[in-house]
Amino acid sequence: MVKAEPLTRAEALAADIESMIVEQGLGPGDLIGTMDEFRDRSGYGRATISEAARLLNDRGSVEIRPGRGGGLFVAQPNPIVRLRHTLLTVRRMPTTVADAIAVRDALEPLIAADAARHRSRQDISDLRKHMAALKRAMTSTDRFMRANWALHERIAEISPNHVAKAVYLSMTRFITDMSEHADPDDDTRKGDYLRLRLEVHVELVDAIIASDVARTVAAVERHHGPS
Repeated sequence: MVKAEPLTRAEALAADIESMIVEQGLGPGDLIGTMDEFRDRSGYGRATISEAARLLNDRGSVEIRPGRGGGLFVAQPNPIVRLRHTLLTVRRMPTTVADAIAVRDALEPLIAADAARHRSRQDISDLRKHMAALKRAMTSTDRFMRANWALHERIAEISPNHVAKAVYLSMTRFITDMSEHADPDDDTRKGDYLRLRLEVHVELVDAIIASDVARTVAAVERHHGPS
């Protein structure tokens, strides 16, 4: 059995601050404390406190406000980014996440066409496994989106265009890492929407497996459609 690594002082302090937020019932925008207050309470140096603050900021738990009257404040609720008819809850940088989605979508036709031209037997086998996982994820929009992203990563790995592949994969992984939750923008049509998205991906993968570039590009256009 592998032992968990002990927490660093900064990680332990970050955990204490998160507990403090819950215990004191603090809400978005509330002051948690100043850097000097944390130094007095914890006995840690400024570097450790700054590292704990950075960890919490990266998690989206707190907002760091510098200068007079500054300190650590409870972060506002996570922002929402729209991805077609899906609403992504992201930890931070919603504008950057939206930009990453745009770059990823722009590269999709090239990546998919490359996959249709160059897919191997192993690629075909892997794509079918990913499609099976996508079908199993139909019970949850969040699970479906993550299975969807995993499928598209595997499609991208087929491309021999190393630059396009690297950019596409980095954008997809950034979106995945920054997204905490996904929900349909209309719960009343959740089932219909997921079925439609599944059909689109079935056609995309079938076109790639058939090595039909024109059909693949058409499937990508449908994938990027308004539905």
